[in-house]
Order: sequence, then structure tokens, then C-alpha cells
Amino acid sequence: MGPVARAGPEVPEGRTDLAGSVPAVNHNWLMRRRYRDVERKGSGRWLDRVELVSTARASASTYRGSDMRGGANGARIRLAPQKFWAANDPAQLSKVLNALEGVQREFNGSATGGKKISLADLIVLGGCAAVEQAAADAGMKITVPFTPGRTDATQEQTDVESFAFLEPQADGFRNFQKKAYGVNRKKCCSTKPSC
Repeated sequence: MGPVARAGPEVPEGRTDLAGSVPAVNHNWLMRRRYRDVERKGSGRWLDRVELVSTARASASTYRGSDMRGGANGARIRLAPQKFWAANDPAQLSKVLNALEGVQREFNGSATGGKKISLADLIVLGGCAAVEQAAADAGMKITVPFTPGRTDATQEQTDVESFAFLEPQADGFRNFQKKAYGVNRKKCCSTKPSC
């Protein structure tokens, strides 16, 4: 069904869990210039560029245009079932998310005027910054476009069984192919890796 705002009047009131919606923005967005400040604050903790790009790509890769489910908005890559998917390399993902959450805490703790950054925006921004830095190291100056406004969903706003259908079976970008196809839905829950 996608976000409730796009689904139309047929969606029952209060059933945002069915649509995979995310909370409304409850903070002031930062302009791109201010996001560069976040990048600088995190520069001592930025991880390997491959890890940042891989995490941003994995976060966005579940988006389905047919029903507008998945994607980077909501930062659901840090929630079950996505945090357990083999394609997302759970050990590397945990390392990247821990570092980005530290940057988020530090920035939001010192932010003024209600300006904060969501983890969803920071994941995408980390990928943008990593691509720009890789280009700079190769002697090229590029700016990867970035638009803020993503928010962070909660586990309660994520229907684990429904999102399990978005799990990648193969991904050429990450050179990944699942060994066993299909998902045993009875075993999938918020405390176990996906099947």
C-alpha cells in the first residue's frame, strides 16, 4: 500500500502499520551546508567508504515503486527483519550503524533551533560523502545531490512479516546470492535472523 499519504481514502484511520509509513518530521531540516557540518563532526568516526556506500545502498535497495514500500526513509535497516538479512552483512551493518548513531547523538545533543538529523538522513548522507571522497581521491570534484527530510521508524511501525518479502535473494551490486531461496515465515520474528 505504501505511505498512507499516497494510498488514498481507502486506508482505515490509524492503520499506518499496514502501509509501512514513517513518522512525520518533528524537527527542522538542516540545509545542505549544515549537513556538511555533520560530516565534519563525524569525520573522525567515518568508516571505510565501501562500508558507508554499502549501508546507504542496502538501506535504499528495498524500495519498490509498485507499492512504494521499503527504501531509506524510516532507517528500517536498523530494525528487524532487515538488520538480520544476510545480504546486509549484519556484522558490518552493526559497526556502521553504531558509528552513525554516535554521530547523530553528538550532533543532536549540540543542535540549536530544533535542527536535528535523523538516522535515515545520516545513512544516506554518509553514502553521499563516501562517494564524494572517493571521487576526490581520484582527482575529481563532484557533489552528490542530497535532499533531507527522512525520519526514523520504530520497530512497532514495522510489520516484520510484511517487510520480509522485500529481502534480497540476489544483488549484483554487493555480489550476493542467497544460498537457500524462499522464506519460512513461521520462523521470522524480531529476535531471529531472517531465514
